[in-house]
Amino acid sequence: MSASVKESLQLQLLEMEMLFSMFPNQGEVKLEDVNALTNIKRYLEGTREALPPKIEFVITLQIEEPKVKIDLQVTMPHSYPYVALQLFGRSSELDRHQQLLLNRGLTSYIGTFDPGELCVCAAIQWLQDNSASYFLSRKLVYEPSTQAKPVKNTFLRMWIYSHHIYQQDLRKKILDIGKRLDVTGFCMTGKPGIICVEGFKEHCEEFWHTIRYPNWKHISCKHAESVETEGNGEDLRLFHSFEELLLEAHGDYGLRNDYHMNLGQFLEFLKKHKSEHVFQILFGIESKSSDS
Repeated sequence: MSASVKESLQLQLLEMEMLFSMFPNQGEVKLEDVNALTNIKRYLEGTREALPPKIEFVITLQIEEPKVKIDLQVTMPHSYPYVALQLFGRSSELDRHQQLLLNRGLTSYIGTFDPGELCVCAAIQWLQDNSASYFLSRKLVYEPSTQAKPVKNTFLRMWIYSHHIYQQDLRKKILDIGKRLDVTGFCMTGKPGIICVEGFKEHCEEFWHTIRYPNWKHISCKHAESVETEGNGEDLRLFHSFEELLLEAHGDYGLRNDYHMNLGQFLEFLKKHKSEHVFQILFGIESKSSDS
């Protein structure tokens, strides 16, 4: 790593100060954890030993022409700006394809920055300067050329862990989003709650941001697997649809949502889908094969 975590966090605080000066009105910069900056300052001062949570926030940008709003969702890894920033722009005025193209353009632009360079302000400027064309082009028509090079896409599989998933409306939301975005995988309800989502990178990242924001805090992406492909990615999928996974549970769950899922059954499920290696990543427990 090019710099220590403390040096990176100091730079992050500096960039946050710049952002608050650029967007002074209440609600323009919405921190996911309102205590995030205070905890980082305490960590840097030595009054907090544990590494503070990552800075995560949403900035609402007003685009003048056309008059629309873009929400820029930002996650700063602890070692940013020496590692890549996580950015995602969304707007209710963009259809799925337009939003995909917008984020591809934004990601490509941010990729030109050298490690150590702060880039949130630059990303905001890029959106203000370049986003209009994505809104104005309501339908983009592509005529493939016989000499065109194959387009490479990134196929992504994300393994997401939550302390629990119980609520009926949340379960419905997860399934609806999964089916809308043309991703495959599963959502294991209960305690713990596990979600696997696979598909093109842009679709998986949109799924992740949509279910996570605005207020699902006890959830994390434990592992991600990606591969470049020139095809549609169908041969890379381990799952054929996006479904809810219901397993047997241990404990008293007649009156309380306090039951643990049968992890033995879950391990067998992972084996059937060539994903046994993820068990240890998710739970820190080495899987024991029933064949040995």
